[in-house]
Amino acid sequence: MRGLSNARFVAAIILIILVIVVALTAQIYIDWLWFSSLGLQSVFLTTWVSKISLRSAIGGLFFLMFFINLLFTRKSVTSITYTDAGQKIIRLQQPRWERFLEGKGLVLFYLVASFFLAWLFSAIGSDKWIVIQQYLKATPFGVTDPLFGRDVGFYVFILPFYQFVYNFLMAGLVISAVAAGIVYLIASPVAFFRNPLAEFSRPKVHLSVLVALFFALKAWGYRLDTYELLYSPSGVVYGAGYTDIHAKLFSLEVLSVVALLCAVIIIINLFIRRLKWVGISIGLLLLTSLAIGVIYPGMVQKFVVEPNEFEKEQPFINYNIQFTKQAYNLDKIEKQNFPADNNLTWADIQKNSDTVKNVRLWDWQPLKQTYAQLQEMRLYYTFKDLDVDRYHIDGRYRQVVLAPRELIQGQLPDRAQTWVNQRLKYTHGYGVSMSPVNEVTPEGLPKFFIQDIPPQSRVDLVVKRPEIYYGEATDEYVIVNTKTQEFDYPLGEENVYTTYQGTGGVKISSVFRRVLFAFGLGDYKLLLANDLTLESRVLLNRNIHQSVRKVAPFLCYDRDPYLVIGSDGKLYWIQDAYTVTDKYPYSEPTEGWGNYVRNSVKVVIDAYNGSMTFYITDKYDPLITTYAKILPSLFVPLEKMPADLKQHIRYPEDLFGVQARMFATYHMEDSRVFYNKEDKWAIPQELFGDKKETMEPYYTIMKLPGENKPEFLLMLPFTPTNKENMVAWLCARSDGEKYGQLLLYTFPKQKLVYGPMQIEARIDQDSVISQQLTLWNQRGSKTFRGNLLVIPIEKSLLYIEPLYLQAEQSKMPELRRVIVVYGEQVVMEPTLDAALQRIFNPSGYSRPAETELSPEPGPLPIAQLIQKANELFQEAQKKLRDGDWGGYGATLKDLERVLIEMSQQIKPPGESKGKAVTPQKSGS
Repeated sequence: MRGLSNARFVAAIILIILVIVVALTAQIYIDWLWFSSLGLQSVFLTTWVSKISLRSAIGGLFFLMFFINLLFTRKSVTSITYTDAGQKIIRLQQPRWERFLEGKGLVLFYLVASFFLAWLFSAIGSDKWIVIQQYLKATPFGVTDPLFGRDVGFYVFILPFYQFVYNFLMAGLVISAVAAGIVYLIASPVAFFRNPLAEFSRPKVHLSVLVALFFALKAWGYRLDTYELLYSPSGVVYGAGYTDIHAKLFSLEVLSVVALLCAVIIIINLFIRRLKWVGISIGLLLLTSLAIGVIYPGMVQKFVVEPNEFEKEQPFINYNIQFTKQAYNLDKIEKQNFPADNNLTWADIQKNSDTVKNVRLWDWQPLKQTYAQLQEMRLYYTFKDLDVDRYHIDGRYRQVVLAPRELIQGQLPDRAQTWVNQRLKYTHGYGVSMSPVNEVTPEGLPKFFIQDIPPQSRVDLVVKRPEIYYGEATDEYVIVNTKTQEFDYPLGEENVYTTYQGTGGVKISSVFRRVLFAFGLGDYKLLLANDLTLESRVLLNRNIHQSVRKVAPFLCYDRDPYLVIGSDGKLYWIQDAYTVTDKYPYSEPTEGWGNYVRNSVKVVIDAYNGSMTFYITDKYDPLITTYAKILPSLFVPLEKMPADLKQHIRYPEDLFGVQARMFATYHMEDSRVFYNKEDKWAIPQELFGDKKETMEPYYTIMKLPGENKPEFLLMLPFTPTNKENMVAWLCARSDGEKYGQLLLYTFPKQKLVYGPMQIEARIDQDSVISQQLTLWNQRGSKTFRGNLLVIPIEKSLLYIEPLYLQAEQSKMPELRRVIVVYGEQVVMEPTLDAALQRIFNPSGYSRPAETELSPEPGPLPIAQLIQKANELFQEAQKKLRDGDWGGYGATLKDLERVLIEMSQQIKPPGESKGKAVTPQKSGS
């Protein structure tokens, strides 16, 4: 019975191990199938071969280090003796269980222990495969550092490899020494503690050699540390300073020699057997580390540098400025003067109509709420994000806001969250909504170019493939081409169904694959489902944030991928990717970006099929050149991007924000001005809603000074630190061959140019605007101010701020006013055109009746309001049945206003009304 029990136990262990192995193998095989479905088999093979090769190499070397060191302890374990006071030799008696350790048993034990330790530690370094590949395929930068005269490529590609090898050897050496010491301690604890080196020649030789190797390796580590001085954060600026070069560099060179000397002394001591020399050498290294590694640099800093800091640090400040500007591409910024005159005329406004008609009046935060109310249609649909882009629409270059309608399975009703619904039926989002950034309906709502389900377009832009299988909110895998038809979109009270026609995903073409998918995805229902066929496809890694990182984890990705409508009517995602490193000498680091960044890659993902292409946008970047050498089949030249998609690449906000923050300091090129921070800039603040926030970069279409046609730009103004006036504005170009160019326009220093917060203060101080805002905020609604935009036109500046109104019971902000500030004039009108006419065309301007600040008319009687509400409800139901989603949303909006007015007339006892009510005569 006992034997049977043991057999069952062994069988259970084997079964558990088998399940784990199958699950791991299944996941690897599924990844292989997914990469293959994207045509990226070579990427998968290169990555996995690199990882397995590196782990095998690390494991093999660790194994040899552990096993050889343990073999040296073999005789000490099998023949245990020690000397008591140097007189009496005692032979220890071994227990029976220790007899196994003699002969082949001990070797087998060491073999197993070494293999286990090697396997354990090899996993730590296997993710460093890209470091090895970068070392093998390194590309020079063509820039040398000023301290050692080495190409920057040495620091980016070669030095990390050397540091990896150093850390690997040091870890193996230390662990081997600890393991050997533990064996010697267990073998003879009395002898080990009393005088281990006096009597046992084998432990003495073994441990001495290990200690000598440690110091020899430490000498190399000190040499590597000298290069790390180029990233020193301790000086006036980032990078090696006066103390680093004249004190720390010297100390590291001395410590390297002392460490090597200690290694030689320890080896010599094996022959002269003078233990005190070992102690003296170790003490010498510690004393040297303290004296010239800590005290000496501190004295140089305090008595040499600090009394004459600028003179001593000046050349290193210049290095920091030069290399930081190179690393962030700030040295490529073109500078121009901008006079900031106030001489605009109505003719200038008309001449720059493309700029004026593309001013973004809709901010994405309030617009997202409005989109959600008007266009999400069902609870399970969501607009995760809104993106700003530009299109040629009906012959005009227009800036628009576009939002993809994605499906969130978690928002299905609880009773509908079944396996079939989540995996087979509700598989994709549907369509997009698009509106121009500057147009508004009489009700204060956006005018849609594309809206509703199915997408209805009122322009020459058509969506022919509206299904969104891959997006930002699609986190779960689904199965298509099954016996269950997929839900496509709602149509009135019925649903329309479809079958996937694409090439995305992995086919479940056999029972074997079905079993592996069940194991790999951890979903046993895949084995039981009757709706699957041999043509069924599993769509994996549908979240584009995760999928691009799975393919190329060594790139850094922008937070905001955006959707594009191709000329073929299909939907594509464009994801910006960056090459970054923290190894660029003397360059100031920024959190999350290292100290070097290039937007070298644009990833295009098909929203229907999930296919992705990595286009190289900066062929001069050595990092992307190296990655292209490592994975040549992954990257494609930008010239091969379809022309219709290339028109939609845009300069990314994340990168522009980093460059702007850096340039706020590094526009100062004079070392003394930089040292004193005399001219440091800041990114201005603005009022958004009722809170003060830092301005974010904003896209706009405008005609730059001296240019003939408008272009799509990303821009941001600057103010001096701790001051509110504006000193410059920076823009990035996105169109055609000028993509990526950075332009800086500086204002005259002798002229006051209002900054955003000064404009906000002027708006607050305008008595007419202030009175109107107070009135609106007291009538069951609230106002909040949108982003303040600084718009250059000709040689002057316009400040434009949208104003939104939202009822307390509503989640739908309405764009009700536009505030324009020019020179000394502050005006607020229902539209931007009306505000500009009021400022620049007084003779031809007549105020619209709706802008008069007159009291509101008295409310309708309650009976009429009830009748009106019923009529609107019936009308909304009819439009719902007809599938008229736009009309349905507008009618609900009208119904909401009626209900709000009814609630304000029915006042509970003791409660004040939300707004004044005109007295009614009895019987009226």
